[in-house]
Amino acid sequence: MCGIIGVTGQGEAAPHILEGLRRLEYRGYDSAGLATLANGSFELRRAEGKLAALERLVAQRPVSGTVGIGHTRWATHGEPSETNAHPHTAGRVAVVHNGIIENYQELRARLEAEGRELASDTDTEVVPHLIDSHMERGLDPEAATAAALAELEGAFALAIIFAAHPDLLIGARRGSPLAIGHAEGATYLASDALALAPFTRRISYLDEGDWAVLTSAGATVRDAACQTVQRPLSETAHDGAMIGKGNYRHYMLKEIFEQPSAIGDTVGAYYHPGARTVTLPALPFALERVEKVTIVACGTSYYAGLAARYWIEQTARVPVEIDIASEFRYRAPPLGRDGAALFISQSGETADTLAALRFARQAGVPTVAVVNVRESTMAREADAILPTYAGIEIGVASTKAFTTQLVTLACFAIALARARGAIDEAEEARLADALAHVPAHAADVLGHDERIQRLAETLRQAETVLYIGRGTGYAIAMEGALKLKELSYIHAEGFAAGELKHGPIALLDRGVPVIVVAPPGPLFDKTASNLQEAAARGAHVVVISDEAGCEALAPLAGDAIALPSLDPFVAPILYAIPVQLIAYHVAVLKGTDVDQPRNLAKSVTVE
Repeated sequence: MCGIIGVTGQGEAAPHILEGLRRLEYRGYDSAGLATLANGSFELRRAEGKLAALERLVAQRPVSGTVGIGHTRWATHGEPSETNAHPHTAGRVAVVHNGIIENYQELRARLEAEGRELASDTDTEVVPHLIDSHMERGLDPEAATAAALAELEGAFALAIIFAAHPDLLIGARRGSPLAIGHAEGATYLASDALALAPFTRRISYLDEGDWAVLTSAGATVRDAACQTVQRPLSETAHDGAMIGKGNYRHYMLKEIFEQPSAIGDTVGAYYHPGARTVTLPALPFALERVEKVTIVACGTSYYAGLAARYWIEQTARVPVEIDIASEFRYRAPPLGRDGAALFISQSGETADTLAALRFARQAGVPTVAVVNVRESTMAREADAILPTYAGIEIGVASTKAFTTQLVTLACFAIALARARGAIDEAEEARLADALAHVPAHAADVLGHDERIQRLAETLRQAETVLYIGRGTGYAIAMEGALKLKELSYIHAEGFAAGELKHGPIALLDRGVPVIVVAPPGPLFDKTASNLQEAAARGAHVVVISDEAGCEALAPLAGDAIALPSLDPFVAPILYAIPVQLIAYHVAVLKGTDVDQPRNLAKSVTVE
C-alpha cells in the first residue's frame, strides 16, 4: 500500500527520491519522509500529510548524500503523524517499509526487554532495531539483514541503508513488489517501476523471498535461501515523462475522458475487424474444455467480474463462481481442474487477489491474470495474462481501468462461447462488432458531462443514495455506489432492483435519490416495475437508459440521462461512464479530494 524508493549513486540522492515519491503518492498520502546518508550519519526529514509537506520541509532544510531512501505512507499500524512516518531509524540502520510485520508485537517486546526504546506506534520500527541488534553482535549489514529477515513474519517490502556505508542499499520483498532500476553510475529500488522511469528503463524484479544488495555499480540478488540468483533484465514500457493532468482539474476527470481511447486500444488488441472475431493470447488450457470459471477480485475489479459472470453464463453457458479475494481462500473452496480461474487487478499487486491466485495455482487450476500492469507480480505468476490497455491511471478511484477490464472480460466471454460451440460464427461477429462500436459511443456519453454536473447539484446534500439495476446493470449499480461513497463520503448502496422490496425499500423517503441503471434489453420492464416502487414512496428517481428507455420512464423520473442506443451485451461498459461522472461532480461540489480520497490508496498491497 505504501510507496518506497531507494537510490545509491554518484549524485545527490534527495532530488531523485522526491521525484520517485511524486510518482508513488497514489500508494498512500498520510505522511512522507526520506533519509540520506552524509558524513556517516543519517539526515532524516519526515512530515505528516501529503508529499507537498515533505517537499516544503526539504526546501527549508536541505539534505545531502548520494545514498538514500524515501517513503509515502498509507497508515496501517499507528495513526498518521510525523512520529509514525517513515523512514524509521535505530543506531546504524534506517528503513522504509511497505506491508505488515505480523509478529511485530512479539519482536517489539523482545527488543524492549533488551533495553531498546521504540518511539513510534508502527510495526516497521522493529525492523531497524532488529537489524541493528544483530550488527551490535558483530554481523556486517548483509548478514544482519539476512538474520533479521529470517525472524520477520508477514508480507513486506523493505529498503535499508546503513551509517558508515555510503554506497550500500539493501532491498527485500516478501509478498509486496520491488523493482530494481539499473543506470550508469547509479542503482535504484522502488515498489513500482513507474517511480524509476525518470532515471532508467532497465528494470529487474525481485521474486518472492528475494533480497538484494545494491551499490552504485549494480545489484546482487539472493533468494530466500541466501543463494545468489539472476533475475531477468527488461525494459519497462514507462517513459520518464511525469503523467500530468493537462487541462483537466483532476486526474480522475482526465482519465474518465481518456476512456474512448483506452477502450479502443483494448478492443483493438482482441478484435479482428476483417474476420469479425475475437482472439485471446495463448492460454495454458483449451477453452472448449473449460467446465467452470472462477473469478476472484476486490473492489471495482470485483464488480467487473460480476458483470463478466452474466456474460459468461449467458453467452458461453459455463457456470461461474465469483468471490471477493479477501474471503476466497479462507473458504478453502474445492477447485476442479476442469475449470479456469480469472484474477482481476488493475495493479497486479493487490495482496488478497495475489494470495488467491497462489491458492488456485497450488490446487492445480489454470490461472489467468486480467491486469493493466504487465510487469506486475500477478502477471508474472499467473499461467497466462489477459492485459487491459488503460495506460497509467493515477486517480485512486478506478475509471478507465474498470471499463478496459470489462472489455477484456467481454472478449473472454465471446471467445469461450465460440470455442465451446455456445454461439455460432454469426453471433460471434455480432457481439464483436458491438464491442467495436463502444469507443465511439463512449465519446458520445462524455458529451453529457455538463448535464451530469447539473444533476450533481441535486445530489450533493443527500445523506443516502441508492443505486439499482438488473443483470449487468446490477454490477454497474454496485460500482456507481462505490464510486459515490469513496469520493464524496455520502452513504450509497447498490442493489439488485428486484431486492428493493426485500428490505432496502425501508430506506426510501421523500427526496431520497434512487439512481436506476436501466439499459435496453429483456430486463428493462422488470426494472421499470421496481422503479415504480421507489417513485411511489417519493424517491427522487434518476434514470440512466437510452432515449427510448428514458421516454418510457419519464412519468416516474425526476431526472434522466439518455445514452446512445446499443447492443445490450456491451451496455455495462458504456453505462459505467455516467456513474463515474456523477460521483466525480458530486465530490467536486462537496470539496473532497477527488484524486486522493481520505483513507484510500490506489494499490492495496496489504491484507
